[in-house]
Amino acid sequence: MSVVLIDALDWVGTIVFALSGAIAGIRRDLDIFGVVVLAFLTAVAGGITRDVLIGAVPPDAIASWEPLAIAVAAGLLASAADTWLLAFRFPAVIFDALGLGVFAVTGAAKALDHGLPALMAAVLGMVSGIGGGVARDVLTMRIPTVLTSEIYAVAALAGAGVAIGGLRAGVPQSSALVAGIVLCVGLRLLAVYRGLNLPRAGARRVTPPPRDGEPDRRQRDRR
Repeated sequence: MSVVLIDALDWVGTIVFALSGAIAGIRRDLDIFGVVVLAFLTAVAGGITRDVLIGAVPPDAIASWEPLAIAVAAGLLASAADTWLLAFRFPAVIFDALGLGVFAVTGAAKALDHGLPALMAAVLGMVSGIGGGVARDVLTMRIPTVLTSEIYAVAALAGAGVAIGGLRAGVPQSSALVAGIVLCVGLRLLAVYRGLNLPRAGARRVTPPPRDGEPDRRQRDRR
């Protein structure tokens, strides 16, 4: 498996996720240090999780200075262009979708390269893809997008699955990985702009039993 291609895609994912984190920090009115920290953690959380789980330690994200430099650059760039970035929703959505897709397929490919079975490699790819978004949302005190918003983890899992399927079928590595990224990004953007969600657990509300001294609303609801 081409290490050069995987590393190149990892850098792309790091850049776009760093920008996603920086934009989130600006929207939450953080200072420049907070924006840079959030950009860095958003960029590296998924990759660190992946590397720790497959035993690749120290993780690539903290074994070199480049991810931190990318986060600083992303924070400064986003702060300089904050008026434009905050005026539109699509930059943050696109950066997040790209990061999701890239890290999902590279995470799956690395897991496969470390001997994991295909199913677990796809799951690890999903975890790698959603890790940055979860870190960003938790640090900005939001319920993680993966738990509440439009199709997110499913898109990452689908992209990782397509990439693994292509690699196992003998498709050229670049084609398999790009196909997985395109599918993941396409599903995520379609879900955002069409408002597509998985069924919600609270769609069918059940009236709870009454507490002591309260009327039984279940009887009223049956009428």
